[in-house]
Amino acid sequence: MRFIETIKNIWKIEDLRQRIIITLLLVLVYRFGCYVVLPGISPAEIDALRNFTSGGLMQLLDMFSGGAFSQASIFALGIMPYITASIVIQLLGIVLPSFQKLQREGESGRTKLNQYTRYLTVAILLLQGPAYLVNLQVQVNQAGGAAHFGFWTTLYLTIILAAGSMFIMWLGEKITDKGVGNGISFIILVGIIARLPLAFLQEFTNRLTTAQGGLVMFLVEIIVLFAVIAGAVLLVQGTRKVPVQYAKRIVGNKQYGGARQYIPLKVNAAGVMPIIFAQAIMFIPVTLVGFNASESNSFVRAFSDINGFWYNAVYFIMIVAFTYFYTAITVRPTEMAENLKRNNGFIPGVKPGSKTADYLDSIMSRITFPGSLFLGLVAIMPAFAKICGVNQQFAQFFGGTSLLILVGVVLDTLMQIESHLMMRHYDGLMKSGKIKGRTTGSAY
Repeated sequence: MRFIETIKNIWKIEDLRQRIIITLLLVLVYRFGCYVVLPGISPAEIDALRNFTSGGLMQLLDMFSGGAFSQASIFALGIMPYITASIVIQLLGIVLPSFQKLQREGESGRTKLNQYTRYLTVAILLLQGPAYLVNLQVQVNQAGGAAHFGFWTTLYLTIILAAGSMFIMWLGEKITDKGVGNGISFIILVGIIARLPLAFLQEFTNRLTTAQGGLVMFLVEIIVLFAVIAGAVLLVQGTRKVPVQYAKRIVGNKQYGGARQYIPLKVNAAGVMPIIFAQAIMFIPVTLVGFNASESNSFVRAFSDINGFWYNAVYFIMIVAFTYFYTAITVRPTEMAENLKRNNGFIPGVKPGSKTADYLDSIMSRITFPGSLFLGLVAIMPAFAKICGVNQQFAQFFGGTSLLILVGVVLDTLMQIESHLMMRHYDGLMKSGKIKGRTTGSAY
């Protein structure tokens, strides 16, 4: 079989074999840490927190932490603070000239930006740590417990939580340097996949033990899930190629240019960033009034129900708006037009300069519209799955950030493995063509 032959070829390459083994070992360290409970936390307190994160917005946080959030683990805050800091630094690079200058300085500038990202991550952790402990205390007391964290207890537990998240960040960097794929994205992927077997088993058991369709309905769900995954792959890989002609130049006895190439414009140039931004905003109402949204007003309850109409309607609209916003700040037609003009390139039938920039901008606007609609549809697919009777945990894999991250990271990792195979004159992972990963510039 071709699959077995490919596995043998991968194992023959010593460097690739070592990278895969290192990646697996570091992932095991991460998964082990997800079950190391904070000191002083009793099993009753963990049960109360697990019940609190069994649904709603908190379930999404627990998914991205690989279950560490509901386990009161030392890794409870996960990698999301680092991602938040990275997004802030990325946006500052668009707004502030000083950060733009650092981005243009090459490796030294990236080193400084990474340092600023780490500092900002620590600041975010020092704010989120006490908030997490306050939430834990509230949930335990409501469940009939008697948890009370004093100042010094809160301080040292916050330090442990911050150190746990920074250790996860270090693991991600080591996977990037010595393993396979992007480490941070891979850790998020592992956290998402860790919940898939249990969710799959629960859904299978529910379908067999209830009269709601039985095994036939379960097979229909699997077919729909594969259809959504195929659509997500198309969304990640979809491009519109714009032909570019380069003018001929003769230098000495050599001729340069004259060849026709293509500019690949991504249908979804924003990646999963619009979903991340929209989710961050959807957390604001619950954060402002406290975690116990059930006792708040109807507005907060409506925007705390991830399966409700108003939550998903506003969520969809914000994703479409943020897709246009993020595409506008990451894809810059003016710079592309200037680079083409500087290299004696032009789009056939379009004048160089401002006309080329307007042409590229119009194309991006046309392809971004269906891309943003499909991205929003994929994001709210879990709500439709839940309405159709799918288990809440299993429904999360029918769309949203988790599915797009899963597809994107898997494609990037397979593309890196394929490049190792091709460099050593082995066949790739596919019979024809090459695997295309994400080229949006985002690691998430």
